Amino acid sequence: MVSVYLWMVMVASGQLSQPVRQPNVLVILCDDLRWDHLGCAGHPFIKTPHIDRLAREGVRFANAFCTTSLCSPSRASILSGRYAHQHGVNDNFTEFPADLPSFPKALRQSGYQTAYFGKYHMGENNDGPRPGFDTFVTHKGQGKYFDTEWNLTGKERKVIPGYYTTVVTDLAQDWLKDRPADKPWLLFMGHKAPHSFYTPEPRYAKVFDGVDIRYPASAFQLDDKPAWFKDRLDTWHGIYGPLFEFRKRFPDRSEAAEKDFATMIRAYSATILSVDDSVGRMMDALRKRGELDNTLVLFMGDNGLLNGEHGMVDKRTMHEPSIRIPVIARHPCLGEGKVEKGLTLTVDIAPTILELCGVDALPGTQGRSWGKLVTVGDPAWRQSFAYIYNYEKQFPYTPNVRGVRTRTHKYIHYPHGDGKPDRHLAELFDLAADPGESRNLITSKDHQTVLKDLQAELARLEKEIALPDTMPLDLGIGKALPDQAIR
Repeated sequence: MVSVYLWMVMVASGQLSQPVRQPNVLVILCDDLRWDHLGCAGHPFIKTPHIDRLAREGVRFANAFCTTSLCSPSRASILSGRYAHQHGVNDNFTEFPADLPSFPKALRQSGYQTAYFGKYHMGENNDGPRPGFDTFVTHKGQGKYFDTEWNLTGKERKVIPGYYTTVVTDLAQDWLKDRPADKPWLLFMGHKAPHSFYTPEPRYAKVFDGVDIRYPASAFQLDDKPAWFKDRLDTWHGIYGPLFEFRKRFPDRSEAAEKDFATMIRAYSATILSVDDSVGRMMDALRKRGELDNTLVLFMGDNGLLNGEHGMVDKRTMHEPSIRIPVIARHPCLGEGKVEKGLTLTVDIAPTILELCGVDALPGTQGRSWGKLVTVGDPAWRQSFAYIYNYEKQFPYTPNVRGVRTRTHKYIHYPHGDGKPDRHLAELFDLAADPGESRNLITSKDHQTVLKDLQAELARLEKEIALPDTMPLDLGIGKALPDQAIR
């Protein structure tokens, strides 16, 4: 079976007389990759020629978002097409439910050969095979940038020497070499980069040493923010916390701390260069196999990352650097050189892949395919979406978050704090006038009508996605935990 979009391409090209197989699928998933840290997104010094070429030959989604900015919940949303409260993976320690429908399971059931290589990160201490994949190679926890121990589909566990990004690419290419030409496949690659602690490949370790890095302006614009923003400055997820030893090394918060911050950003950026190399290798492999134009290539991140914005070094919050993700798709049916500006979400990935592969949608899907949006336009496409984050007791630096984002505005609500009135302060941003979210308009008299409209829209969306009224009770912003690794 061929999807309607592939059929449209065949009609236009006069190729209906030729047999067409279901497309292969290559998904390349990065961890904590910001939407703006790619050459094709206009980054001032990070050059990503292979990813940029992918964008030129396909579609770059300029307004793609996660629905929960946290690794495991977001990955589960990508697989299932559901919000976190529906798939049940609400934190970074919960396993993806074995009986939950997913797009890899659906593809496998329809005859695809399926494989996963890299960071899976659902089920902290489980490196065993997962349902939906014929081949499954991963590790426990975060893995290491060098010499990670891998579980090879439950048959063998061993340390594979080398740099993580290179090892994953080698494994993926070895698997591709054995694929028969008459059977479609799904290959899912999960990179560790650019997740902390940032360790670049040696050849890129000093490539950005000459680049001047400063704190973003919003790092210190906290006076109109909820009190917990300042409270978390000295926690794991704050710019003066112990995560990168700011407090230990620079107790006076001197200018020297900014130099340490710059070192961190340079290292984060350098890890992306190896990912770009990997993308180039995978695209070359598809070209040599003659399969590039019959493969849906999807490059994306699981969530964004705050690199100092609003005083934070983390994700979880609903601010733009945290929720925006890079998404690039390539297949002839989608066209080339496009920049899609519609609001697309992680929950749209599963329905899109299945539709383009001609496979029935998953039950319980809350996202929708963007195939029509990209190919012919979709006047009924969403104009807003809800964002949900539930407080984690292991990382008590971010309260519950409920919010709505439209094309032009954003309303962020913190349902309850630790009993202090000022912790209930919400945030309202006019993104058209203030894309950097530097001015909280929640108390602005001129924006009360907009505020009420957004509150009503949030209530509507929460009902639409069947969000329960209950949520974890915030216990307040905790102190930094020196023995707790970041997630």
